[in-house]
Amino acid sequence: MIRKEINISYREYDFADELPENERILAEKAIEATNRSYSPYSKFHVGAAVKLSNGEIITGANQENIAYPSGLCAERTAMYYASAAYPDIAMEAIAIAASQNGRLCELPASPCGACRQVMAEYQTKAGKNMKIILAGAKKILVFERVDDILPFIFDSLK
Repeated sequence: MIRKEINISYREYDFADELPENERILAEKAIEATNRSYSPYSKFHVGAAVKLSNGEIITGANQENIAYPSGLCAERTAMYYASAAYPDIAMEAIAIAASQNGRLCELPASPCGACRQVMAEYQTKAGKNMKIILAGAKKILVFERVDDILPFIFDSLK
């Protein structure tokens, strides 16, 4: 037996204005996108913003449906639209934010496993890392690659 460890490196900020400008702008777009959430059941409004290598920023918001689980997360809404509109353009980064009761959540919302796997797919397709920015009112986390939030990415069918 060999015992191994996984180490994850990330940056943590207390305020959005501490972020580099390109990351701050993406986080702000994700926060704005929470206003376009359709979440009458959970009342948990999630927004996502994807930065493409051509400079475009695509946003998405979670969309719920009374016939659960027919809804879709903000992250996948944004990534699927980006891929459909710009199929050959790499996704460089994604920012995610969540709000409740009209206020940005204090701590960052973390993407679900399905969204992490979709991020991994697009990172693999691009052949380069996709940055993840998780924005909260009192804490912002920045990961340089999907592998840092999804160790042991499923890629066995390559």
